[in-house]
Amino acid sequence: MKKSLIFMALAAGVLVLGAGFGFANKGQKPGAENVATTSLPLSEEARDALLEALAGPEGEYAAYATYTAIIEKFGNVEPYASIRRAEANHIKALQRQLERYGVPYPKENPYMGKISAPSSLLEAARAGVEGEIANVEMYDRLIKAVSDYPDLVRVFKRLRAASLERHLPAFKRALENGGTITKGDGPGGGGKGKGGKGKHGDKDSDGGKGRGGHGGGHGHGHGGGNGHGHGHGGGHGGGNGGGNGGGHGRSH
Repeated sequence: MKKSLIFMALAAGVLVLGAGFGFANKGQKPGAENVATTSLPLSEEARDALLEALAGPEGEYAAYATYTAIIEKFGNVEPYASIRRAEANHIKALQRQLERYGVPYPKENPYMGKISAPSSLLEAARAGVEGEIANVEMYDRLIKAVSDYPDLVRVFKRLRAASLERHLPAFKRALENGGTITKGDGPGGGGKGKGGKGKHGDKDSDGGKGRGGHGGGHGHGHGGGNGHGHGHGGGHGGGNGGGNGGGHGRSH
């Protein structure tokens, strides 16, 4: 309810005050906060969808403020720290679109300091699961509102995928683990590699096969794998081949 009231007041400020009170708007000089607007003006529905994605009660500002409150209370714990960094990138992505279309928006996050952290990390993880599900549902609805704007559809789908495929699984693991996860407990992929061919003079030797090393993830989604292999060539000298394979599980 508190987040909803903040958003209602915020929306009123955008509609009535426009450029005033710290809002970025299309009247700014190039290079300050804006870039050129697109040739197709936003409909009122699409404009409201962009503003809601950024500053609505289930939007990116609110998520960033929520994870900040948790970190301030419990320390720089995972997955909250990694996901908060991702939310900062999501905020920038939406701000760029608002600036392209010349839509006024609040430069300062109106939820900061107004959201209380849950009483425990277990409750924080549960709130994270619920929040990311609500965020996905929000984008499901808002994507329809911007269907005439392919650039906005792409941005919304990318942010939705991050919530569904990265953030939500991380919070579910935290919920199963008492509220936190270790830093390397993200959805990383295992790596597999084949050894190359070693050369000595005109002699080639087949490279050995190497298996992937580690596919550990970082927070909500980094993963890397390494594979190593050896090949020994006959003749006067041994040949060595090395292979690398990686899995990467993050997209922001």
